[in-house]
Amino acid sequence: MNVTPMVTSDPRDRGGKAQPLLRVKGLRKHFVIKRDLLGRPLSRVHAVDGIDFEVRKGETLGIVGESGCGKSTTARLLMHLLQPDGGEVIFDGDPVGTRGGLSLREMRRQMQMVFQNSYASLNPRMTIEESIAFGPQVHGVGRRESRQRARRLLDQVGLLPERFAQRYPHELSGGQRQRVNIARALALEPRLLILDEAVSALDKSVEAQVLNLLGDLKQEYGLTYLFISHDLNVVRYISDRVMVMYLGKVAEVGDSEALYRAPAHPYTRALMSAMPSLEPGRRTQTAPLAGDPPNPIDLPPGCRFCPRCPLAVDLCRASEPELAALPGGGHLSACHRAGEVQAEVSNPQPSVEESVR
Repeated sequence: MNVTPMVTSDPRDRGGKAQPLLRVKGLRKHFVIKRDLLGRPLSRVHAVDGIDFEVRKGETLGIVGESGCGKSTTARLLMHLLQPDGGEVIFDGDPVGTRGGLSLREMRRQMQMVFQNSYASLNPRMTIEESIAFGPQVHGVGRRESRQRARRLLDQVGLLPERFAQRYPHELSGGQRQRVNIARALALEPRLLILDEAVSALDKSVEAQVLNLLGDLKQEYGLTYLFISHDLNVVRYISDRVMVMYLGKVAEVGDSEALYRAPAHPYTRALMSAMPSLEPGRRTQTAPLAGDPPNPIDLPPGCRFCPRCPLAVDLCRASEPELAALPGGGHLSACHRAGEVQAEVSNPQPSVEESVR
C-alpha cells in the first residue's frame, strides 16, 4: 500500500513540504523500579533511551519490534500521556510543551491516537455519538455542530448514524468499536494520527477492512500516520517507511520495500526471517534468533543486540553503534557491520533445498 506522500494545502502547514511534520530528538523515558532510603534511583528500566526520528508530511511511518522494545511507550511519550525524562518533540517546526512553542492543548488538536484496546478506549456510559462529539466540545465546538460532525464521521467510517449513533460500546463488535475510535480521533481534524496496534486484536477479514478504511481516510483528509504494529506483513502493506526498534533504541530506518528486501541490521534480518511464508518450499530450518533479549535494567556494554547477534565482533561488545546513513542516503542503521549485512541479504546464498532442486 505504499503511496507517494501527499502534501495538502492545509492552512496549518507552516514549514512547507521540506519540513517534517514530526521530529523527535533524544526522546528518553526510564522507569525507576527501586530506590534507596533517600529516594535516589538504584535501578531503572530503559524503556526508551534517547531515540531520534522524523515523520514526513503525508507519509505512513511504521514502527516494528519485539514486545518490550519501546514502541507503545514512544507513542505515549509523543502524546504526553507519559512525561518524558528528556528529549524534544517538534511538531511542524514548533517545540511541544515549551514556552513559546506549541501548547499541549493545541498539539492534541493536531495529533490524535487510536489505541489497541477498542473497548477500554471508550466510555461505557456514553453513546457512540456522545463519545465522538466529546472532544470537539471540550475544544470549544458547539454541541449541535459536534453532534453533526460525529454523525458525518460515523458515516465516513462505514457505520450508519441511524443505526449506531445511540448505541453503547458493549453493543458493538471489535471492528465496529475500532471504527468508532478512528472517527473519534478524526473529530478534532488532526494532521497526524498515531495508530498503536490498532488492528492487532481484529479478525483478518475485519483487519483488511480497517486497513483499507485507513488508506481511504488518509487520502481524503491528507493525513500522516505513525503506525505501530508487531505484524510485519501489515506494516509492509501500509507503510512508506519503517523504523525498527530494539530495547529502547532505533536499530534501523528505511523505505519499506528497500528495508524488507535488504535489511542492514542483523536484528531486522532476523525479524524478516521469522515472517511466515506461503511457499511450501521455503521453510525455516533453524530459529532466526537464539536466546532472550538482555535485561532492560542491566544492559550489556556496546551494542544491545550483541549477545544474540551471530555477526558480533569485539568492536560490537566495546562500542555502541550510532544510527548512521548508509551509502545512497535515506537508509539508516545502527550496526558496525551494516554494509556487510545488507550485501549478504542482497545476494543471498541458496539454501540446501534450492541447491538440490
